[in-house]
Amino acid sequence: MTVTISHPPAPAASVADRFSSTSPRLSLAPVGPAPALLDGAWWPRSRDLGAELLSLTAVLDPLWGRITRVTVNPVHWPVVPRKVPVAGHVVKVGWFRSEQDPHELLLLSYHVGRWNLLVIPPQTPAVSAARLMAAASDPLGTSTASRLMEEEARLRTVAETDRAGEAVWESEGGHEAGDQAVRSRIPTMTDVAAAMSAMTAAMSAAMPRQPTGR
Repeated sequence: MTVTISHPPAPAASVADRFSSTSPRLSLAPVGPAPALLDGAWWPRSRDLGAELLSLTAVLDPLWGRITRVTVNPVHWPVVPRKVPVAGHVVKVGWFRSEQDPHELLLLSYHVGRWNLLVIPPQTPAVSAARLMAAASDPLGTSTASRLMEEEARLRTVAETDRAGEAVWESEGGHEAGDQAVRSRIPTMTDVAAAMSAMTAAMSAAMPRQPTGR
């Protein structure tokens, strides 16, 4: 099988450049002795399932045998067609609400078997999509599609919080303000001299007076 995004994830611009405007954005797990929970990830360009399946099956048919049936969870697909005509044959489409992960696409081949792909939302930023593709293509992966999406959402929240904190830091003077605050806490020579004089006076006042001779 062909993996279309390398590991580790590349920067956003290079990830986008790896795909033409018509090629499916797809990453497949290598064949291994033990099947992974997911067989890869698919990053469609829209939620038009009928249109998107045309390019997807064009790639998968030679690799996996003719795809004859697809099932989805309809929560993320506005329209689920019953049949989709693809190159030389028809793919039947079904859906399950409670039985199927909402972020997963199930594909069946008449000759070979079944595969499960993580479906990455079309509007996902390229860097996030690259991370998801890498995780879903890991032959040792044990996370479900929804678990991968939850983890990626957490990572994006942490990154956005860090960026917001850096923006506030810079807007308030950043390192210059911090350096100035540190410098303001360093005593000057005048401060040291005044402190020594005050300490000497305090010690003199505390010492007992010696009796004077008469």
